[in-house]
Amino acid sequence: MPPREQCVIGELIDRHAQHHAGAAFAVFSDGSAWTYRQLRDQVRDCAQGLQALGVAQGDPVLVWLPNGEACLRVMLALNYLGAVYVPINTGYRGGLLEHVIDNSGARLMVAQAPLVERLEGIAHSALREVVVLGAETSQPVSGLSMVAANALAGEGSRLKSPARQIEPWDTLSIIYTSGTTGPSKGVLISALQMYSTFIPNQTMRHEDRTLVTLPMFHVGGAGPIWATLMRAGSFALIESFRTGEFWNTIRRFEVSHTILLGAMTPFLLKEPPSDQDRQHPLQRVSMIPLSDQSREFSERFGVEVFTSFNMTETSSPLFIGPNPAIRGTCGRPRDGVQVRIVDDNDCEVAPDVVGELMIRSDMPYALNHGYHKNAEATAKAWRNGWFHTGDAFRRDADGNFFFVDRIKDAIRRRGENISSFEVEKEIVAFDSVRDAAVVAVPSEFGEDEVMAILSPVAGQTIDLPALVEFLRPRLAHFMVPRYFRSIPDLPRTPTEKVQKHLLRSEGVTPDTWDRETAGIVFKRERLA
Repeated sequence: MPPREQCVIGELIDRHAQHHAGAAFAVFSDGSAWTYRQLRDQVRDCAQGLQALGVAQGDPVLVWLPNGEACLRVMLALNYLGAVYVPINTGYRGGLLEHVIDNSGARLMVAQAPLVERLEGIAHSALREVVVLGAETSQPVSGLSMVAANALAGEGSRLKSPARQIEPWDTLSIIYTSGTTGPSKGVLISALQMYSTFIPNQTMRHEDRTLVTLPMFHVGGAGPIWATLMRAGSFALIESFRTGEFWNTIRRFEVSHTILLGAMTPFLLKEPPSDQDRQHPLQRVSMIPLSDQSREFSERFGVEVFTSFNMTETSSPLFIGPNPAIRGTCGRPRDGVQVRIVDDNDCEVAPDVVGELMIRSDMPYALNHGYHKNAEATAKAWRNGWFHTGDAFRRDADGNFFFVDRIKDAIRRRGENISSFEVEKEIVAFDSVRDAAVVAVPSEFGEDEVMAILSPVAGQTIDLPALVEFLRPRLAHFMVPRYFRSIPDLPRTPTEKVQKHLLRSEGVTPDTWDRETAGIVFKRERLA
């Protein structure tokens, strides 16, 4: 186990402010920047403001903000207090939002002004106050107190110390995964888990500047920031990945490392070749998953490619690089973890036989320590002393691991994990829909597109454009299916489970309606 001063966020902030005071910590899209000394000042002031609002060590606080200076300040201030950072996907609304608020048990939320109106008309559970950022005033929401942004402008000199020493195994954050067979689960994450995810593989190095494009409500966004503190490096934070701006951003911020998730790789490769393709400071990319075009990417742009397998609950147990020669691999187990591929009874299978990947670690808390307020899901995932990923893998005779498919019913679209359960729940709320199954179909960009197969209420037909408009305020933009197909009845097993494998194998059929071809395109809402 690493010593606490190498992984406890508050201690890292204090020590780096003393030993690296003038060194860059963060640069932002508007060109502003924080040194490590400024980081400590910003964090302590915000932490004092949070304390004045009643936040104490161990308290969960909901953070509903886009990537940027404000989100960074609040996240690290909560870490500094020993409180729990509970980010919410900025696309959430309706039942998904209500579930996260309820499960978190949080009394306080910090939210971007344009999002606050989504709180009207849903249950708030324990939530009582919302600090509103990005506007002078906010529309009132029934049952909630709106608090002005200046409430977080405290004086760090008046900050009270935590009730007890913050430990590396304390809960640092609760990050919600997409539900697959049920509602989204809140993963309990420690500083030790984040240390184990990013530090052992040395893809990120002390001298690096990492570009963070993934949202801070994902481990892929928040994790590299915590890891930057752990290695005393620097990072550039932008709101989101944009293909046409990527290389100019790399040059502008002198970035040497970044994560490329899913469709980002083919998007960049589809850009026209340029004599500027190698005129940049980028040295290493973490490409997840490893694209079949990884060698082409490495040669065209002159970078080293690494890859790994990870999920919110784990800590990059499989890793390989630079420039893996084995097509499609996720790597091999890193030091400190044991990895097995097993059958339904947790018995290890032979090489090249597909089974479920399960993991355990030599170090306590290097993996998640459960699902928040969900003892049943925790016990199921951790049965027999191993964490069960729910993902199908195979291993070759040389010990290389390969992802095969999701045993769970998750869908991955444009870097976002999507719960078929949650999408289906909203679709069947439409009057003329009797039954719905949501599956993944191949995308031209290497991940998934979302397809909904519907069964209508007897005697009715489903108005698909009207259904899409019905879903618009109820689902995040990336969750609304692209493809829709109506059939009399969904195929089911004798125990009434939908046979989704049959629907997936049929794919996009001639009678499938494509909303994008019909001119209905959803885009992410710009918040800053």
